[in-house]
Amino acid sequence: MREARFDDKGSLIRWTESAGSGPARVYVHGLGAASAPYHAHIAARPELAGRRSLFLDLPGHGLSDRPADFAYALEDHADAVAAALDEAAVRQADLVAHSMGGSVAILLAQRRSDLVARLVLTEANLDAQPPRTAGSSRIAAYEEAHFVTEGHARVLEQAGPLWAATMRLADPVALHRSATGLVRGTSPTLRTTLMRLPVERTYLQGGLSGQLAGHDELVASGVRVVVVPEAGHNVMLDNPAAFAAAVVGQD
Repeated sequence: MREARFDDKGSLIRWTESAGSGPARVYVHGLGAASAPYHAHIAARPELAGRRSLFLDLPGHGLSDRPADFAYALEDHADAVAAALDEAAVRQADLVAHSMGGSVAILLAQRRSDLVARLVLTEANLDAQPPRTAGSSRIAAYEEAHFVTEGHARVLEQAGPLWAATMRLADPVALHRSATGLVRGTSPTLRTTLMRLPVERTYLQGGLSGQLAGHDELVASGVRVVVVPEAGHNVMLDNPAAFAAAVVGQD
């Protein structure tokens, strides 16, 4: 396990790492998750093995610190990931990022182009105000204090067993502020930023998740959209073989 400071209080973002050749692949999880449980099995597959791989836990999640006075906005998460990659001497990495992690990866590629050569985004949040059924909207519907005292336990009860297993490791304040940042979105939108980025971009949509909003617009901007059959939001768990093929660049 390795670590890097991400604020002026000395709080640490942490990651586990497997050795290999470069360029590195950096795996970033979604809201209330952790990177290794969602991605370690992918990195170990024969078609992906042998590359240096980093499994980052965002601030407030997994193994990383959870300072109470940190904003946990998407931009703050992106800066924390940048601090980790600087400490790890990573440049021009492939970022393999899920859900909220994909949103963070888009901002990182915009803010630190030296760190990112390629984005592989799995159902990344691209727009503000997601539907009420989305996990981020359910969490952000609470006031922060109410979520900490009551809402966190309720959301854990409603979450599936996989998400609950990692969400219970996330700090409730960090979880709420991160969800609020997702619902608030960015200006310009993450969708607009993604379409403008001068890097190789792949967007994975689970076939069971329904039609990808703005599909044609994304494709026209050069984003490679891959619809993965027999998969929902957690494509890497539902269809690992297809997910790995997309990460490699074959489908």
